[in-house]
Amino acid sequence: MKIGFVSLGCPKNLVDTEVMMGQLVSDGHELTHQPSDADVIVVNTCSFIDLAKQESVDTILEMAEYKKTGKAQRLVVAGCLVERYRADIQKNMPEVDAVLGTNELSKITALCEGLTPKTDAFEPYLYHDLTARVFTTPKHSAYLKIAEGCDHPCSFCVIPQYRGNFRSRRPESVVNEATRIFASGVREINLIGQDTTCYGEDLGLKDGLADLLARLAQIETDFPKWIRCLYAYPNRVTQKLLDTIAAHQSLVKYIDMPLQHASASVLKRMKRGANGDIFLKLLERIRQTIPGVALRTSMIVGFPGETEADFEQLCQFVEAVQFDRLGVFSYSDEETSGSYLLDGKVDKRTIHNRKRKLMSIQRRISKRRNKGLIGREFPVLVEGPSQETDLLWQARLSTQAPDIDGVCYINDFGPSEPRTGEFRTLRVTETHDYDLVGELIDGAEGSYAAPQPSTLFPILSSHPAQTYSIR
Repeated sequence: MKIGFVSLGCPKNLVDTEVMMGQLVSDGHELTHQPSDADVIVVNTCSFIDLAKQESVDTILEMAEYKKTGKAQRLVVAGCLVERYRADIQKNMPEVDAVLGTNELSKITALCEGLTPKTDAFEPYLYHDLTARVFTTPKHSAYLKIAEGCDHPCSFCVIPQYRGNFRSRRPESVVNEATRIFASGVREINLIGQDTTCYGEDLGLKDGLADLLARLAQIETDFPKWIRCLYAYPNRVTQKLLDTIAAHQSLVKYIDMPLQHASASVLKRMKRGANGDIFLKLLERIRQTIPGVALRTSMIVGFPGETEADFEQLCQFVEAVQFDRLGVFSYSDEETSGSYLLDGKVDKRTIHNRKRKLMSIQRRISKRRNKGLIGREFPVLVEGPSQETDLLWQARLSTQAPDIDGVCYINDFGPSEPRTGEFRTLRVTETHDYDLVGELIDGAEGSYAAPQPSTLFPILSSHPAQTYSIR
């Protein structure tokens, strides 16, 4: 059969999609990026916040139309929305032929074929280095999930309810997969998990993430490589972890550490603990240990009980830290979360205004920090022609994670035209709020092996502007 996929949500969800696609291909099926040609369509959903739930429902209904206008005979819904609303989907969406939870990925082939999967004893799912994967990211970049689930009790979060308890992959499994990924020509690996800094705790490993990063840094390649770690939890950032990142050139000097707030009272209601002063000391230690490190965080505004004084404290904290990257989320009142039962709910208009104010503060910070980069030279990973205009190419600094941070636009190719997936040196000539503009000042990468021509990857998308390359 021809099978098409829509993958919504975070990179962790995308890896699940790649695993399902890999299993289907291994079982003899074909993937297509044309929904009208698909015999089966799979929608891998997200349901983290209200907007994600609505996007998932809208996409399911959009793909269901191809059962009327195309070849589609079956519509399978997978992912987090199923974990939260399995019975509702089965009852209220007759367009859906089968549902698949986050711990049931091994059943994807049977469900696509219209068969009844074996009802084995339930075991939380965790893929490994021998699991088939079909990569959907560009040829030069990949995600590698090192753990699944979460044990933190954050009152605003529902992820543990449908991802399960925290569980780490074996170090050898991660190293083996990373070695294969780099051998395929990938230049950048992004390590992901609900909390990467807890890696190895369930296996009895002390400093598990630090030791894993050191092993990954030692993988031999014929080209420079970047290894970036995402989703750090503040009270798990150890000195050994910081020392390890500082010690290895291939470990990107980038800390992605969602803090969520700075007010002690709000953090207590979030069941996260700590306060702004504790965070300031941690961030100062990070900057002292890793010169030039880029700090990224995310904050939630409008959490139940957040007062004007709490929000002002958050604003002052952001001003004091001067983060390189900051994401702001409006609080979403999820009915199965612990915070749903809290009093002191903040109205939507206030939440909206607080988000705008905090983002305006960060915009000024980012603009000012970017201006300080004019005239400086940095290695960049070339991503290809810009989607904005054919006149520019796009690249990223090591401190710009894919899809979540700003980018670099190349308007002068220097001695030679760039090639997708190569490392070049960029001199910054112009800056914007979040993006940089610059010129290449070195020639083509000497040992660079030109990639094969890209073809559109067989993955469906409800966002046509996004394209994927096959490798």
